[in-house]
Amino acid sequence: MRKNNERRQTLIDAAIEVLAREGARGLTFRAVDAEAAVPQGTASNYFSNRDDLFTQIGGRIYERLLPDDVTMAKVNEGTRDHRRYAEVLREVVDRVSGFDSGYLALLELRLESIRRPALREVLTKRIREDIDANIANHVASGFPGDTTSVLLMYLSLNWLILERLTLPDLLSEVEVETLIDAAVERAIAVPSADSVAADEH
Repeated sequence: MRKNNERRQTLIDAAIEVLAREGARGLTFRAVDAEAAVPQGTASNYFSNRDDLFTQIGGRIYERLLPDDVTMAKVNEGTRDHRRYAEVLREVVDRVSGFDSGYLALLELRLESIRRPALREVLTKRIREDIDANIANHVASGFPGDTTSVLLMYLSLNWLILERLTLPDLLSEVEVETLIDAAVERAIAVPSADSVAADEH
């Protein structure tokens, strides 16, 4: 059974690469077998149909996007101010962008979910769980901001990652860092120097 689970994971990882590169129309069992370098017919033994394959890809992408223990430990280092929060979010953007095939495959899945209700249900549930976990982690971390702040950052950074992966020459790395800093300041309503001075008087 262990070997079978490993083979299934290998096939799903291969399917992610095919989906990112070829799009939903190119995601066939034959293409997955070729990408995974396994005998033709292997994928059809593991997935009942393409719907099954699509839904399992969605779950696997999020597994691979999760930060490891070392990364999570680093989140707890340092102060809990907006500057440190921006550093954490820059790490998130870099880590997610680093798994470019996974993110692009996820975009393909979102488009495909318009036509596949079962896939839409799976993605909605999984992404909602991810959002709720991010909110809970944020509250527990002691960083400034509230639930709305987390949602604003989720929405803005996802589009930033999209721009970075699909139009890599659109924004420079300096602009990306500046935009993340600005997004944090606006989302958590960091008081300006003038407002702080006014409050002190």
